Formats: sequence, C-alpha cells, structure tokens
Amino acid sequence: MLPPVPDLDDYGISSKHGFLPEEPPLEALGHPYYKRWEQVVSNLQALLLSRRLRQTIETLPIITASRLREPAEWRRAYVLLSFMTHAYIWGGDRPVEKVPQSISIPFMQVCNYLELPTVATYAGVCLWNFKPIFPENGIYNLENLSTLATFTGSLDESWFYLVSVAIEAQGGPTIPLMLDAIKAARENDSLTVIVCLQEFAEILDELGTLLERMYENCDPHVFYHRIRPFLAGSKNMAEAGLPNGVVFDTGAGNDDPYVQYGGGSNAQSSLIQFFDIILGIEHRPTGSHKSSDSSTDSEVEGPTPRPSNHGFIYEMRSYMPGPHRRFLQDVSSVANIREYVECHRSNHTLSVAFDACLFMLRSLRDKHIRLVSRYIIVKSRESRSHARSFSPRSAPNNQPEPVNLASASTHKTQRTENPRAGAKKLRGTGGTALIPFLKQARDETGEPAVDAWAKRILSNGPPELAGEPRGFALGKVGEHADGELEIVGLAGVWRMDDSEGGLCHW
Repeated sequence: MLPPVPDLDDYGISSKHGFLPEEPPLEALGHPYYKRWEQVVSNLQALLLSRRLRQTIETLPIITASRLREPAEWRRAYVLLSFMTHAYIWGGDRPVEKVPQSISIPFMQVCNYLELPTVATYAGVCLWNFKPIFPENGIYNLENLSTLATFTGSLDESWFYLVSVAIEAQGGPTIPLMLDAIKAARENDSLTVIVCLQEFAEILDELGTLLERMYENCDPHVFYHRIRPFLAGSKNMAEAGLPNGVVFDTGAGNDDPYVQYGGGSNAQSSLIQFFDIILGIEHRPTGSHKSSDSSTDSEVEGPTPRPSNHGFIYEMRSYMPGPHRRFLQDVSSVANIREYVECHRSNHTLSVAFDACLFMLRSLRDKHIRLVSRYIIVKSRESRSHARSFSPRSAPNNQPEPVNLASASTHKTQRTENPRAGAKKLRGTGGTALIPFLKQARDETGEPAVDAWAKRILSNGPPELAGEPRGFALGKVGEHADGELEIVGLAGVWRMDDSEGGLCHW
C-alpha cells in the first residue's frame, strides 16, 4: 500500500505561502516580561557601533521561555535570541567563544521547542523575520516587505533577507500544486500532471527573476565586509577566531561543552530541497560522476537517512524547523513525478513539461553562481589584493585588525608564499570546492531530462550522449573562478570535503 500524500496542515505549512508562516510573524512579544529582549534588538545597531552590546547582554537578567505560549511567540523569541547571540559573539574586534547565561539558557529552551540548533538559521533571519508594510497588499511583492531585525540597520542587509522571503512567498504555491501532481500521477491522470508541471516551470522562471533583483539594493562590498561576518556560525571558524566553536553557559561550569554549528545559509531553505525531491534530482559528492556512483542513482529517497556520502544534504535539514524537516522526509517517500514521466516517454507534451522544469531550475542555479561570484569570490580576491598592498604594521594608531569571517581568507593568503598552495590550504574551511560544488549541483539538475533534445541542452557531460553528438550545452556561467576560495551559503562557513555532496546554495 502506498503511503499517503502529506497533508500540509500536519506540518504547519501554508498552502498560500509555503514554508513562511500563514500569518505574518509577530513584530514584538506582547508580554512585558520580554521587554528587555525587544529593547536590545531594536537598538542592536547603536549598541554594536558604541561597543556596548556585550556589556548590555552580560548584565541582562536570565529571562526564561516560561511565558511563551503560541508558536508565533516561540518563533519571535528565536529571532530575538539568535540575533543577540550572533551580535554578542561577533560584535567586537575579536569573537568571544562563551555566551553568557542571560541568553544561553533561554536560547537553548527555545531551540529545543523549535527543534533547531543554537545558531541563527535561515528560518530566523528570513522565514520569521519580515513584515508586510501594507498588510492588505500581502507578501508577494518585494517592495511591500520589511525586516523585523538586522545587525547593521542597512537597506543592504534588509534586502538580502527579503529577496529570500519573496522567493519563498512566490514559490510557496508550488507545494500544494506538486502534491496534486503526485496524486494525479498515482491515478494516471497525465493531463493534470502536465498542467501542474507547466505552472511549476513558470513559477521557477519567476523565482530566477526575483533572485537577480539582489543586485538592486544589496552592495557586494557592504555584504562581504559588514553583513556576512555577523551571519557566521561556529563551525570551521578557527581562522576567524573560534578554533573550538562556542560554549553556551548554562551554569554547569566546565561541563558545558563546545559546540560547532554552521551559520545561516540559504541551503537551509526547505523550498529548494522540495524542488529537487519533486523532480527526482539526485546530488552526489562533489567531484564524483554519475558513472562512478551508479548506486546513488538506484536508491529511492525515503524517510530513512541516506548513506554518509549524502550527509551534507541531511545536515542542512538539521538546520530546518522540525516540521519542515519531517515534511521533506515524507515527500521523499511519495515523490513519483520523474518515474511517471519516464514510464510515459511517448507522451511528448508530458516530457516537454517535465524537462522545462529542469531547465528553469538549472537556470536558477546558473544565476546563483553569478551571484556567488560577485558577492563572495570577487570581493574576497579584492580584499586579498588590497591586503598585499599594505604592511601589517600600517594600521592607524596601532589598532588591532578585527578578526572575523571577512578577514579570515586574507590572513590565510598572507601566510602562504605560493597563492596556489594557499588556495589548497583553504580547503576544509570553505574554499576550492565552492564553484565546482555549485557547478556540479547545477549540472546534476539536468540529468533526469527525458527527451533527447533536452538531454543535449541540459548536459555538461561527455561530448557524446548515448552514442549521439551532444550538439550544444548551456553556456557555463562565472566559471573563471578556479576555486581559490571555499565559501558557501549566507555566511560561507561550510566544509566542502570530497565526501560531501551537492545541493545548490542559492
């Protein structure tokens, strides 16, 4: 007997807005008990600029989660505490590794309830951190959105988060749409499957247009030097000043362990993983090829965790809210669109509709590679070039150089005589695997293509495919970057070992 198609209500997922909450997030916790948290976050920029943030947090009383009731209140508390935590850790010349009890204790309580790690995730900075300026106009228009919390108070930071919010809002209706397609495939209703796939392709095209709007109001320099350091987690951050990770002080003394978590990343978007699951796209370890990993292709997705070489995708799910994570697992067990299309290859309209979805999702990933190149690769190279032009002793008034994520890659290059060797040394803290990783995820998106023409267009593989000339492939985008840097996601902290495999970090 086939498992039931998931019901969105069972996971708190909106049929209108997808993984965004059905109602806009709370703008403030109403109970006066939490007034101090709201005051700190509403003045976060001023406290950081005046270097009073750490002292302010250290003198806060321990305010527990005992008065939180509704899910929206728990989500608001998570936003407040995650912003305070990252501001405390990264809001100085050097990061601090011990988070005081005033935010450690309630943060751990809130994270346990939401099934999230104690770090600022995509859910906290995007999904639960927005409001419509005019509520009657909804949340589908990017110009009608505003953020609830930022570190810098800048338009650039707000825009960076809100582009993702708009993508989630525009992409949300694809969830019930494609669940209907799964049901239709079970009933052999080809016409309904075709209509769903055609609409899905149109929405994916719109999401690509939204992603390109990032350039309008988010300056790469501001992002790289001012915003990105605050989004860093505690994993693989030795060069940024956290060799062991961080400790959340619960009052247990030396019994409190160090923890290491990656920072906020768009890879934690459940929507993108939903797209891959629905279209039957398989991602392999970076650097491996389909012919050498055939076992992966034969596996059927399901709620049971995948083998270790798929650990990266499942690691991303551990940074998603618990219900969203379970939804993806359950959708994996019923996804049947790819198999249905392959069994009905003679239905040309069906094949074209399916391949069009792959084309649009691949195009979205192409656009992301451009964005990553501009906002991270290019800015990192500019920073290292600038650093080599000045003596380390030339800082004014002998002020120490700040240590954070923005300065980490510069330090590594300076300590290495051979730039190529330096690039190799960066591996494991975010570097040479970035562009190859994203390219492979993009190329894998086209592999399920059904029609021969689509395989030729979407293939970046060998010159011949099934004994036929490939014809032409989609142009490679931004691939001049040879992997000097290894930075992934919003904060760019993920370890890209050969054993880890490829979900596009759009």
